[in-house]
Amino acid sequence: MAEEKRYEFSVRVETVFVPDQSDIEQNRYVFSYTIHITNSGTVTAQLISRHWVITDAAGGVQEVRGLGVVGAQPLLQPGERFQYTSGTVIATPVGTMKGSYQITAEDGTQFEADIAPFSLNMPRVLH
Repeated sequence: MAEEKRYEFSVRVETVFVPDQSDIEQNRYVFSYTIHITNSGTVTAQLISRHWVITDAAGGVQEVRGLGVVGAQPLLQPGERFQYTSGTVIATPVGTMKGSYQITAEDGTQFEADIAPFSLNMPRVLH
């Protein structure tokens, strides 16, 4: 009996406040984030596009949609990983990001990988 196909990417995120690109007097807080993507399914699949929802502490929301990530549309074999670093700017020292990747498997099946909400925090702001 053939193994049932699993369509699944796992996502892990690390964030860093970037003080030398931020301007607190101008309400400009820059954060970098490193994304670790693993094809945790059983089928080769390609990340096609992304959707981010970025929310600052004042309730300001930015939505970002686009093809690929950092100019790439990685094709991942089962168990293979891809990592990239990008950034965002918000108007408060604290915020959150969440989103999803739209993925197409080699057999044409389309699925999404949800990116759980994560915090953007300037050091020593949260107690």
